[in-house]
Amino acid sequence: MKIKINQLLFWGTAICSIIFYTACIDTARVPYISNITTSNLDTVLVFQSGFEGFTHMSPRGISDDDIVGYDTNLENSNWNNLKVNDISTVYINYSGGDTTKRYARIVEDPVNPGNHVLNYCLKDYWMTTDNQEKGRVQIEFYDIKNGGYKEFSQSIKLYISPDFNSLKNYPDSIGWLTLAEFWNNEWWGNKPNGFRISLNVHKDNGIGKNFFFSIAAQDSGFVNIWEKVNRDIAIPVDKWFTIDYYFKEGNKTTGRFYMAITADGAPKQIIFDIHNFTYATKDPAPDGLTGYNPMKLYTSKQILSYMKSIGKPINIYWDDFKLKTINR
Repeated sequence: MKIKINQLLFWGTAICSIIFYTACIDTARVPYISNITTSNLDTVLVFQSGFEGFTHMSPRGISDDDIVGYDTNLENSNWNNLKVNDISTVYINYSGGDTTKRYARIVEDPVNPGNHVLNYCLKDYWMTTDNQEKGRVQIEFYDIKNGGYKEFSQSIKLYISPDFNSLKNYPDSIGWLTLAEFWNNEWWGNKPNGFRISLNVHKDNGIGKNFFFSIAAQDSGFVNIWEKVNRDIAIPVDKWFTIDYYFKEGNKTTGRFYMAITADGAPKQIIFDIHNFTYATKDPAPDGLTGYNPMKLYTSKQILSYMKSIGKPINIYWDDFKLKTINR
């Protein structure tokens, strides 16, 4: 009996040690997660822009715009070089309309005079090139060269105009007001195994409700794979904040999408840290993310009609964009 008691004590102690060790490992991961897009990864700077120097907009065709030039004080900031060396298709896409309804412009920072930023403005909806009534301003990053991105990080600053608060009085819920979209692969042009991750502004049904971030992943045909709304952290309005992203291509176990925000003068807050599919669930040979829209403003006829009826455009501003790939 004494031997059995000793054996029980031994195994009980061993099991407790394993549990304690595992808990320590999980705790140790927290700093890594909270700083995943900064110091803990071996990154390569692909491109950055502060929309300064010689950076400017240029007409592209009938209804789209190019963004060209470079920041004089930043390395890897030449938009023309980005198109030649890394991403073949880079331009501002409106899908129709005209400047009375939408535009993208490099303007003076509404908060910090002397700083230049990229302004997206939607004033009304229009019949887009895919025969739908809606509004769109987005930068296209498509046809990524040398294989798609299997793992990358991105940071971008965003300022949402105080006029946006008028949407709190929009009586219905808001789920479609897109700020970024990640395609792996695009699901148009007869490409197989389409998949997207879409980041949106969310408002619950009713007047006076706050704005939150929502995110959803879908296979081709709008088939939901996963989705989440973070109602714990409200989206800052009338204040600059930095968005950090991390993307890792993988399946339900190995895939990861991370997003955090840092408002000026505030600590970093993790919005999403999702471990799930980041490519099409039936894709037999995923080959990396080949296109995405890192800066986007895209919404419905109903929302734009409401804002127009009260004389308020939707204005958002972008600054300090950085794109990095990850070395493994």
